Amino acid sequence: MKLSVLDQSVITKGQDARTAFEETARLAQRTEKLGFTRFWVAEHHNTNGLAGTAPQVLISHLASITQHIKIGSGGVLLPQYSPYKIAEDFKVLETLFPGRIDLGIGRSPGGSYETRMALTDGLNKSLNEFPRQVGNLQNFLHEGSTVKAYPAVQQPPMTWILGITPRGARVAAENGTAFTYGHFINSSNGKRAMDDYHTHFQPSEGLKEPVSNVCIFVVCAPTQEEAEKIARSQDIWLLEVERGIDTRIPSKKEAENRKLTAREKEKVAENRKRTIVGTPEKVKEELRLLSEIYQTDEFMIITNVSDFEDKVRSYELLAEVLLEGVD
Repeated sequence: MKLSVLDQSVITKGQDARTAFEETARLAQRTEKLGFTRFWVAEHHNTNGLAGTAPQVLISHLASITQHIKIGSGGVLLPQYSPYKIAEDFKVLETLFPGRIDLGIGRSPGGSYETRMALTDGLNKSLNEFPRQVGNLQNFLHEGSTVKAYPAVQQPPMTWILGITPRGARVAAENGTAFTYGHFINSSNGKRAMDDYHTHFQPSEGLKEPVSNVCIFVVCAPTQEEAEKIARSQDIWLLEVERGIDTRIPSKKEAENRKLTAREKEKVAENRKRTIVGTPEKVKEELRLLSEIYQTDEFMIITNVSDFEDKVRSYELLAEVLLEGVD
């Protein structure tokens, strides 16, 4: 099994964006040594707790402080931008770091209506244009258009579509891109989406065979009790994110002291369907079961907990039981 990382550069209460970026950089370096395959950073806007607003910029920094791990976006919000400009950005990155760049794209609007209008400079661009934009992006990456996206590269970055529905999977399949299913967002549509992707995949200039992975929340610790304690800050964070109040991670003490209502307890239990919390052996077994369901041998792990050392230890424990050549 291959393991990768999705990092959202989440800000813990009492810290700032600079600290979040420093921790993202340290995590990239550590997971590279542990044998992880990819390290992707996200794109979020108009939120006080997610520092990663410009993945292209952050990718350049992370690639410069690592040696071989693939660095990419999870993902650039294509509907808000020009496919031509995204192709140029990632060809520059590929030129600087040959063979190490992944271009992950998503259909998300990027936030509220007002946020999206700010991103598009007031243009009311339809999300329904996403399939066309994907096709245009592929053409610009592989020089299939009259207008060329420079610099020229020997092999353009692999394009990944991040999706949470069968529709997104079909767009990836029909355009011959790789596909990431966001189990950490929606755990209910995954098998159907992945089945559709593999069934309808059409080879493209960039990809001859289907390539896929699955992104999932994981909190791992030596004991189940400790894993549950660490995961509580992520549980509380998800509640607050869904309420739209505060997207910063609560401190471990704040999470421990938070009293949950009956409805909140139900919501935490529902959110746990998107998450694996437990010992290394438990996580290993659950990932292997999901691997069979999803027909994939690669999982992108996202761990949004308050204590950075707990986060790093979670990735280290996963590497010990699932990866070879652990440092």
